[in-house]
Amino acid sequence: MLRPQIPTMPTATFTTQQHTALAPVVAQHTACACQHPATAPAPVPSRPAVRLTPTGLVAVVGGGVAAVLVVGAVLVSLLLAVAVTGASIAVCAVVLRSLLADQRKGR
Repeated sequence: MLRPQIPTMPTATFTTQQHTALAPVVAQHTACACQHPATAPAPVPSRPAVRLTPTGLVAVVGGGVAAVLVVGAVLVSLLLAVAVTGASIAVCAVVLRSLLADQRKGR
């Protein structure tokens, strides 16, 4: 039941077809005999790339203010983390200095 078996390679059942190249078809158009004037293409009105409504402008300004506040809070917290780490290292240095000074005096 669980014996591995090597799969057999199936035989090819498809046939190949010979493709022949077709000559390109060139359409020949003749000019019309009527005397109507050619029409100019209609001008395309230019639209501004971004059109903000007052509500959209308030939303964009609010999003910008929120982004600035979030980035500011992250930077302040990083600065606070560095300051706390520096202060704790300074306290450790003072305690070690005090312990080593007491040890040298033989207390």
